[in-house]
Amino acid sequence: MTRQIIPEAIAREPWHVILPLLLLNTFGSAILYSAAGGNLEPWATLHTIHFAVFLAMALVISHFSRDFLKLVAFPGYVVLVLLLVLVELIGGIGGGSQRWLNLGFMTLQPSELMKPGIVLMLARYYDTLPPAMTKSWRSLLPAAGLLGVPTLLVMLQPDLGTALSISAGAVVVIFLAGLPLRWFIGAGAAAIAIIPVAFYTLLHDYQRNRVLTFLDPESDPLGTGYHISQSKIAIGSGGFFGKGFGNGSQSHLEYLPEAHTDFAFATMAEEWGFVGGLFILGVFMWILRWGLQVARNAPDRFSMLLAAGMTFTIFFYMAVNVMMVMGLAPVVGIPLPWISHGGSSLMTNMICIGTIMAVERWSKRSSGLSG
Repeated sequence: MTRQIIPEAIAREPWHVILPLLLLNTFGSAILYSAAGGNLEPWATLHTIHFAVFLAMALVISHFSRDFLKLVAFPGYVVLVLLLVLVELIGGIGGGSQRWLNLGFMTLQPSELMKPGIVLMLARYYDTLPPAMTKSWRSLLPAAGLLGVPTLLVMLQPDLGTALSISAGAVVVIFLAGLPLRWFIGAGAAAIAIIPVAFYTLLHDYQRNRVLTFLDPESDPLGTGYHISQSKIAIGSGGFFGKGFGNGSQSHLEYLPEAHTDFAFATMAEEWGFVGGLFILGVFMWILRWGLQVARNAPDRFSMLLAAGMTFTIFFYMAVNVMMVMGLAPVVGIPLPWISHGGSSLMTNMICIGTIMAVERWSKRSSGLSG
């Protein structure tokens, strides 16, 4: 009956994930409306337009064939690396970092595109290897090179948060490809051992200050600890039900920095309280559960690694941002998907969504189901 009323082309779209995303993004637009003092400009309207455009892009990606994505994996990776090199040579500077390319009609942040790009590249790489060869140390060297080049280029910008995001998705793909667990335990132990040296030799002064502020935010509440102190005040003052929509004093009186981007969750928590936070996390859990189910039901190794890596990329955004605004992680400048204002990050996450949708379509075709 439903298919008689609704056109077939519309009915077969993955509404089980489109509707939660629409709900989450609409809530984000309401938060940005409030953060702007009850105005649709400059953030809420643009946030909605970005979502509509990138949702259409995700639906196009969802119809890509498996062979096509395998074909573009390596050329796409090379193009993104070249764009990162261009950023280093001629990129625009903002907030102390050199991250953007001005294309005239838009400003592009290539490091954002590398997050799904490295997942696709590594899924394709491990798809070409026999499973038995995956456990050889020789198979790890090319993967390390594929990850190391963009990570180093992003670190030079400098952008530690994005470098960690790129590495996180890549490590999940490498782990799920079948590398021995002892390798990861050994790498983790080695990383812990070199942290003190890296802290004083590899990090910039502002990055070291962020770590020190995370460990003791009250040591300089009006300086380096200001962001996180005000964020915790906003979240705590919201209580269980919040102060009410449009009544957030921390954001409206501009005590809370970046209330529309990195700290949008704190803006929400002050007005919508614990209940609002549970709603956002609940929708995210629905989306992430869907992504993991798609990966588990994937028809082949490439599809499984691709869906799992894209799902974890979304999870990393969500987890780091929420932990950051609550003082459970250092401030690294990672926005909250579908809530924070920011076209580049929204585009990245919608690419991930579109790719997972594509894997879901491949699975249905492999099992003989329609759609």
